[in-house]
Amino acid sequence: MGICEGRVVIVTGAGGGLGRAYALGLAAEGASVVVNDLGVGTHGEAGETKGAAQQVVEEIQAMGGKAVADTGDVADWDAGKRMVEAAIDTFGSLHAVVNNAGFVRDRMFVSCTPEEWDAVTRVHLRGHFCTSRHAVDYWRSENKAGRPIDARIINTTSGAGLQGSIGQSAYSASKAGIASLTLVQAAELGRYGITANALAPNARTRMTMTAFADTMTSQQESAFDPFAPENTAPLVAWLASEQSRNVTGQVFEPFGGTIRISEGWTDGPTSDDVGRRLRPDEVGAVVEKLVAGRTPAKPVYGAS
Repeated sequence: MGICEGRVVIVTGAGGGLGRAYALGLAAEGASVVVNDLGVGTHGEAGETKGAAQQVVEEIQAMGGKAVADTGDVADWDAGKRMVEAAIDTFGSLHAVVNNAGFVRDRMFVSCTPEEWDAVTRVHLRGHFCTSRHAVDYWRSENKAGRPIDARIINTTSGAGLQGSIGQSAYSASKAGIASLTLVQAAELGRYGITANALAPNARTRMTMTAFADTMTSQQESAFDPFAPENTAPLVAWLASEQSRNVTGQVFEPFGGTIRISEGWTDGPTSDDVGRRLRPDEVGAVVEKLVAGRTPAKPVYGAS
């Protein structure tokens, strides 16, 4: 019996890459899966991967698992509700939402258009909101009715969101927002029996291949491929399971056979309190000392 036996999980953007690996991995551990995929391309082009969700459903069914396809837009409020209803109507409940859907439109900040900015933030930030919000409504109603809840929100941030990435300002800002959203969800929703955690996976996907193709293909033929999306699936299955109920508000950075946990924002060096308002001509020396005393940050991806 797998660790997700009896659990019902929604996985968005599950038609390929990481999402497909998550859906298959969850099903292998006994979960019933709602496989969501809008069928768009790496940059959001309509219809490029039409039918991908159903193909993953058929893979799951061929291995003896349970799954249903959903082709709704994760950033559409009503579509998010329909997705949650599909899980409940088909499988009788819902235990976890894995927010994975997204795309990129890489641009240097000086070239990014408002339309590109809005498209990226919509699918990532709003996309993480809509389905999860409807799931939380369902879980809260169950909690208020006296039925115990042991639910999960699993978000997808990125190294680009944790440290920035040159040429990906909209994507980086969106993923940073998702990391903060996860912290707030964990703090607010624990009282209902809901945990919230996030992943910053380092894996080969359509999105990462557009920016890091050489790196992502360098070990594809080796005995162990650290960039294979399947490497992240066990962590997702564990986070969706009952075993993870005591872990919340964390950001995990899996790569290959390793898992790193991000320490996130914390207080750094603080200047002495002089008991008065600082003069503008005093500020420079104070800041210089603070910057020199802080732990160096990881460099922005792509920075020389």
